[in-house]
Amino acid sequence: MKIVVCVKQVPDTTDVKINPETNTLIREGVASITNPFDEFAIEEGLRTKEKFGGEVHVITMGPPQAIEVLRNALAVGCDKVYLVSDRAFAGADTLATAYTLAKTIESIGGADLIFCGKQAIDGDTAQVGPGIATRLGIPQLTYVCKVREIQPDQKKIVVERLLENGKEVVESSLPALITVVKDINEPRLPSLLGIKKAAKVQIPTLTAKDIQADENRIGLKGSPTWVTRVFTPEARGGGELLKGELTEVVPLLVEKLMETKFIK
Repeated sequence: MKIVVCVKQVPDTTDVKINPETNTLIREGVASITNPFDEFAIEEGLRTKEKFGGEVHVITMGPPQAIEVLRNALAVGCDKVYLVSDRAFAGADTLATAYTLAKTIESIGGADLIFCGKQAIDGDTAQVGPGIATRLGIPQLTYVCKVREIQPDQKKIVVERLLENGKEVVESSLPALITVVKDINEPRLPSLLGIKKAAKVQIPTLTAKDIQADENRIGLKGSPTWVTRVFTPEARGGGELLKGELTEVVPLLVEKLMETKFIK
């Protein structure tokens, strides 16, 4: 099987700061890591390869320093990696990013199975994975917590999806794209030998021309969503804590909600 995993380099902090002039993340002075959810996607790709054979290809779109997340992928056992980097990709929203990654997957010959983390911790949109599937015209299986069965010969896969109130078992045809949650596995750690080998690998960089991308669908030009203003909401006033027995508190709560015309 040919397995593709899409990963992203993200800031290693929850204290994200925004440049007020450009409305973009301030990355200077902030360490970067592989998006945590993507580590589970890499692990699931490796486990699928170990069971069915084939290769694991890892793709990341980002600036030149994003090459480090690809070396991490090589260190744990992935076969090939690609850095998708070009000034023309700058300012891409989730729509343009999904288009760029889909074109990259097509340019390297497609895939039998694509894994993505359920979302990136710096954006939390969970839109890129489904967007890639839509542009490739393949099924998407989101929030997957377990791969039950894969039948490469019959081009079939059965997975469990994690829902708010339980789990759902879904069967799909292959090729397909899967976004995974952290419950799916425990990512492996790289070996010292793996780290040393990864450090010596020449990692290819793919540009907009290399993936034959439409210039009107990438970067800022291909992004229909624009950040016009970033601000911190005003702090809310202190609330009131109602104490007492349930039979006493509920009528009092209803009365106060009616006074504020929150309910009628």
